[in-house]
Amino acid sequence: MTDTELSPSAASALVGHTTGAEWLSRYSASLMGVFGTPQRVLVRGAGCLVWDADGKEYLDLLGGIAVNALGHANPFVTSVISSQLATLGHVSNFFTSPTQIALAEKLLALAHAPAGSKVFFANSGTEAVEAAFKLARRNATGPNGAPRTKIIALEGAFHGRTMGALALTAKEAYRAPFEPLPGGVVHIPFGDVAALEAAIDETVAAVFLEPIQGEAGVRPLPAGYLKAAREATTKAGALLILDEVQTGIGRTGKWLASEDAGIVPDAVTLAKGLGGGFPIGALITFGEQTSSLLTAGQHGTTFGGNPVATAAALATLHAIDSQRVLENVATVGDYLRTGLAGVDGVTEVRGEGLLIGFDLDADVAPAVVAASLDAGFIVNAPGPHTIRLAPPLVLTTEQAGTFLAALPVLLQTAKDAQ
Repeated sequence: MTDTELSPSAASALVGHTTGAEWLSRYSASLMGVFGTPQRVLVRGAGCLVWDADGKEYLDLLGGIAVNALGHANPFVTSVISSQLATLGHVSNFFTSPTQIALAEKLLALAHAPAGSKVFFANSGTEAVEAAFKLARRNATGPNGAPRTKIIALEGAFHGRTMGALALTAKEAYRAPFEPLPGGVVHIPFGDVAALEAAIDETVAAVFLEPIQGEAGVRPLPAGYLKAAREATTKAGALLILDEVQTGIGRTGKWLASEDAGIVPDAVTLAKGLGGGFPIGALITFGEQTSSLLTAGQHGTTFGGNPVATAAALATLHAIDSQRVLENVATVGDYLRTGLAGVDGVTEVRGEGLLIGFDLDADVAPAVVAASLDAGFIVNAPGPHTIRLAPPLVLTTEQAGTFLAALPVLLQTAKDAQ
């Protein structure tokens, strides 16, 4: 077999076969330790299931942190990516492609963006936020030529790890090693409308908000908060930028988590589920005035919006729409939240659709993650007493039920291990 005739298992043929322990030893010797030691070495996936290098099966209830919207190895998305890659893989942004244009048009339609709105494509969520940060810097002059020097974000916010996005991120452990960060960012109390209104004046260039804070433990903004933010930013001439990297593309049962708030933001960032597992990010700017803030030469990317990534996103959006996935998200999400609320040891359940956080009556969340892995479930602990679920949007009630049935034993196992 020649290199051009490799089978579907070509990647395995190229890297070889070995045990999980051996792979982890090689990982430690060759990769930077920024992620710590990986929990498992995963080699294959299908739908909501994945398998590790030792053949153990897991129900994936994290979805690559809200990325694998249609699960693993979705046949339609895989075929579209393969077809596009075999046709045209990369051209740089000196040129464009039909898939790039079609995806931009699709996103503008899904976001109900008004005339004059535009899209910028990147490779990840943090890159989309960096573009939005630069957009905010371009809104630099207030009334009478006064400078707009401040950008508002919330306590508990997570917007990414690059320097601009990190400046917006609130967690001190992430920020401290890299200070001084880009200046002017002020973090205000989460969900406090009075604090928001007091902070926004004519010196503010932009306000960045996540409709639901994922890294903080799945915390939805209170009802009416986004509307209050829109009113305050409009009055002051500041931009309202919504970070929907984790909450967008059907994660909450809607295309955008913010779409029922009754507002039009100035910009929205997207990524994670947009490519169905293929890396892509996007910044949508709303209206002619905001869309003209960044002009030719003021921002760019080599890989952003390439034909393969945009084809993957088009395929993902088509599958979500044609397979009525949003309805499944609402149904299975309700089922999970109701079931979790009835589990002894669970003190609070939060979230929308299939972005769910639940608190425990003891600080055993990391131990629950470990016990879940041993039992064949992948979950995440964003805090010592909080578990986050962000499974593929195609998770079934039967699959969700297996986790609910196992959870009481997992909680007890975690407590016994403390």
